[in-house]
Parts: sequence; structure tokens; C-alpha cells
Amino acid sequence: MSFDLSVIPNKNIIVGITGGIAAYKSAILVRRLKDAGFNVRVVMTEGAQAFITPLTFQALSGNPVHTQLLDPEAEAGMGHIELARWADLVLIAPASCDTLAKFAAGLADDLLSTLYLATSVPVWVAPAMNQQMWAAKATQRNLATLVDDGVHVIMPESGSQACGDVGLGRMPEPEELARQVTDYFHKAQRAIAEKFGLLASKHVVITAGPTREAIDPVRYISNHSTGKMGFALAAACYAAGAKVTLIAGPVSLDTPNGVRRINVSSAVQMLDTSMQLLDEGCDVFIATAAVADYRVAEVAEHKIKKSGDELDIALIKNPDIVATIAQQDKRPFMVGFAAETRNVEEYAAGKLVAKKLDMIACNDVSRADIGFASDENAMTVFFAEGYHLPKRDLEKASKQEIAQQLVEAIHDALHHDPAQDEAF
Repeated sequence: MSFDLSVIPNKNIIVGITGGIAAYKSAILVRRLKDAGFNVRVVMTEGAQAFITPLTFQALSGNPVHTQLLDPEAEAGMGHIELARWADLVLIAPASCDTLAKFAAGLADDLLSTLYLATSVPVWVAPAMNQQMWAAKATQRNLATLVDDGVHVIMPESGSQACGDVGLGRMPEPEELARQVTDYFHKAQRAIAEKFGLLASKHVVITAGPTREAIDPVRYISNHSTGKMGFALAAACYAAGAKVTLIAGPVSLDTPNGVRRINVSSAVQMLDTSMQLLDEGCDVFIATAAVADYRVAEVAEHKIKKSGDELDIALIKNPDIVATIAQQDKRPFMVGFAAETRNVEEYAAGKLVAKKLDMIACNDVSRADIGFASDENAMTVFFAEGYHLPKRDLEKASKQEIAQQLVEAIHDALHHDPAQDEAF
């Protein structure tokens, strides 16, 4: 079982829209929820349709908009029941004062209020109204009743209102509402992953990207690594229930959701950070970083000025990070990477043995369609001899898909019992 927390696939959201000027924000909300990967259906009250047309939401959601309680096109004419069964969450935004009163009293005289009573999934309301209507004792009683009934109330914001008043009653911005919905499902999926995920309870440390070895204050030695594969692996490991620490070289990538990131520059910095994390406790160490093999013996204090046709710079060998970690007493499960341009499998198999790794993934970076700058990859995975696991060929796919397959390979090796092989 694996979980992708970067998007929310196959989750169904009903956005209920009631009468109020804030209904214009709901159009942006629907778009943001779609962008996040949700399936969205819209239910509009008669009052909502006075402010914005159903056609707008049909275009944005990609689904017909529901406005009638008795829908002749619905199965048995009971559209509210079908919608109630379809939804994973119902979000009323904006929620008018009248709608809150209906919900609190249990009235069911339109599609939205009937849907509220018919659903068993979480219901969220984002009230939007005049500041005095919000402060009214009746409104606050209704809100207290809804909270007691298990409704999640998203508090309104304070500011200028369409009527000219200033105070509480403004619906939060669509981006904030979409973020809260997304976070809710992320946390729910995360709880499942932490209990049942392939790497549940494991601490995974990943190195990613290039290193930079300074020549002088403005020049350095580096390589073409973008860090995409390592970052994809960090997201996949987190989705599989692991605690993930990402040691990142200088790359321009956003930190994956839930991942702890430590930025470094040089190979020595990357090794020092790796050793510190090893002392903290590490179960799996994945070395995807393209570490520079050499560094400048003596970094110039000031910019080297151009003089003559040649410049001699003495280089010294950098520490081998993955081999160093593999030799430690508190040795985690070690995963190496081999980016080669020829004899790919031969070199990878040699590294697996020479560096005492548990697993190695190799790819041919001479190919134009995969490798450093590409969003796709293709790899071959080898396991140490003691695991008695055959090599795996991971066909060309997105780096996110390759990362998920690598997580499965790590899980299989961690849970493989060689004694079972001897029984056959």
C-alpha cells in the first residue's frame, strides 16, 4: 500500500453556494480545488443564483450544477441522496445567515438543506454576512448548535464589507479555504500511511542534487544534477509513512510536503550533515546526490584574476559519502545510485559490492530522454547478494512513478527473509 500526498486523487467535494456577494469568491474556490486534484460538484441555492450563474460553475467544475431538490434526471428523482453518497466532504462557502439557521433547526426545504441532513460525511461552513448579523445572538446560537452537531466552522475574517460596514463577516479568501481542505485530506492520508505505509515508522535520510566545490568566492566546480529524482523519492518515502530528512545540494526545487530539508553546498558539508543525522537515528539512507569527486585543495580568498592562457588548480579527492556511512557501526539500510554513461549495469554492480551497499539503482545519463534534466527516468535495481532478490528493471516513467517503485523495492528488501529462499 502506498500513498501519494502531493495531490488528492479521487476525493469528491461538494461546494454549496448560498446567497451573498461573497459568492463571486466561490468561483475561484472551485477552480483552486480542481487544481488541487479534487472532483467538484456545485449545489446552489436560489439566492446564490441571483449573484452568479450556474453556467459559471459548470464551466469551472466540469460537472452539471445542482439547483433543484426534486431532480427529474436523478435516480428516482432523489438527487440529494445521490449527492450525499457521492461526497467525501461538503463545504458551504459562502454560508449565509439563513442557511446556518436552516441547518441548526433541521429544516429541509431546498436541495442544500436536504443534502445537509442526508449526508454522513464532514460538513464545513464558511459564514459570510454583515458584521451585525454575524454578531446577533440568534446567529451565535445557531453556530453553537452546528458545532455541537459536528459541523466545522471556518471563522470569517474582519474587514470592509460590501454594505460599507467594517467588522467580522468576510468569507476567507478562496486560496485559504482550498488550502484548509487540502490539508485536511493530507492529514487523513498521512495518518493511514503512518500506520500502514510501506515505510511506516522508518526514518529515511536522502541526499539529493549536486555539490558545489568553491574555487574562489565567485567560481565553483559542480555538475548537471537537478535533484529531481531525490526530491521525488523524498515525497514518495513520506507518502509511505516515513519520517524523511532531505539533505539538499544547491537546487531550485520546492520542499516536498512533510519533509524536513537541510541545505548544504559542498561534499564535506553533506557528509558532516549525514553523520549528524546518523547519530540521531537513521533506518534507511538513500544517496541520490551527484557528489563532486574532487574539490580544490586551497580555495582562493579573492576572485582569481585572468592572467595567461592556462590556470593550474590542484584538486584533492572528496570523501565518499555513501561508502563512509555504510562503514559505520550504526549502519542503516544503504541505497546507492549510479549515474553512468557506459557499461551502466557493470559499474553499478561493482559499486554495490565495493561500497558495501544493500541496494543500488543505476541509469544511463547519456540518454537524452532520461537523466538529470528530464522529468522521466528508467532504472535498473540490484540488491546485495545476501537478499537473494533478482534485479529489477524499472521501465521509463515519470520520476514520481520511479520513486514509488524504488520505495516498493526498499520495502521488499527490508522485509525479505532469506530463509524462505532456502526452503525451496
